[in-house]
Amino acid sequence: MQIQKIYIGAWFQRTTLHLSEVYDFLKEADSPLDLSKKKLKKLRDQLELASCEMKVADLNYLEAVSKKDIKFKVFEDGLIILSTQHDSLKQDIEELKTYYEKLLSPGLKYIFSLGAPIPKELANIKNIYPYFVVLRDGTAADIEKLLKDFGQEKYFEIKTEAFEIYRGNKLYIIHNKSEKMATIEKFVQEQVFMREYKGQLHRYLNLHRIIWEKIENVIEKGEIKGKEIAAFKNKIEGYSKTINLIDARISQMGTYIGTRGSVIKSDPEMAKFVDVFEFKHDTLRNTLSYTRDIWSMTRNYVNSAFGVFKSLQAESTEASIGNLTVVTSMGVGAMIIGLFTGSLPELNWFGFVYFVILAAIGYLANKIIKSI
Repeated sequence: MQIQKIYIGAWFQRTTLHLSEVYDFLKEADSPLDLSKKKLKKLRDQLELASCEMKVADLNYLEAVSKKDIKFKVFEDGLIILSTQHDSLKQDIEELKTYYEKLLSPGLKYIFSLGAPIPKELANIKNIYPYFVVLRDGTAADIEKLLKDFGQEKYFEIKTEAFEIYRGNKLYIIHNKSEKMATIEKFVQEQVFMREYKGQLHRYLNLHRIIWEKIENVIEKGEIKGKEIAAFKNKIEGYSKTINLIDARISQMGTYIGTRGSVIKSDPEMAKFVDVFEFKHDTLRNTLSYTRDIWSMTRNYVNSAFGVFKSLQAESTEASIGNLTVVTSMGVGAMIIGLFTGSLPELNWFGFVYFVILAAIGYLANKIIKSI
């Protein structure tokens, strides 16, 4: 068995404008934004690039190679693919992950650090990369051993004259019999995109469940202390901001799946993978539509809850002001009585009557003020 190449990848929503910024960073350690030149240079230098070129294709991309022979491509829609030749399978996978997470990703995060923030609920999510292993001259026993070594169960297999595909959870094994590596790489790119696209929608769905449950738990309590109202209102306001940020991202996602679908359909080489790709783009569109509707419901639910707590806070404030008015009125009444009598009553029956008179003055003053 000979392992030809190993791939990992990721996808984030980007455009051709972002691709130009990545190219400026990798080529010149530069950015059109007000970012530290010193930090840009440090982040670029740690990549140890041997070359970096912009390529024109259906989807433009830049291709860079490190001095340690790690190649990566960044596409204009945000897809990132890293690859290396085989020396030691697990070691190579760790090197690819380390290069992406510790070296490449910090630089990309920094050049895109300005502008709309990533919701904090999504910022610290650890990506689980699909590992793609392309091999030749393998046997069924070799395939089983690879799956076992990575603790993977075989989900499915596809066999053709030119290649075989065996998929686990985080591991794809492509047994290349006679297919061109360029075609295999296109398949890898599309699989990474689809997996990351679906994973992003799944995270949005789970976040909807978390937000909905938290708000529902508060509303179902049936009662709440006045001092808790402001805290709950602030939390719901935070959820509202998160929903607005994610709404914007969901609205953009339809464009990416449409573009990728068109590119695949127009490429005759990808027709060989029809058993893998068939209906996948339509399924992702349906999932996107479902997620969009769910977030619309969530937004309405959060806005409704925010309105309730805003109203409660206003009522609580009004009640507090009313109570203060009564207390103030009692104090004023005491001053007036003291002014006319020249003394304050002692703790006896007259003191009790005195207190009742003050309470009546406070109550009447509050009524008069409300009436006015």
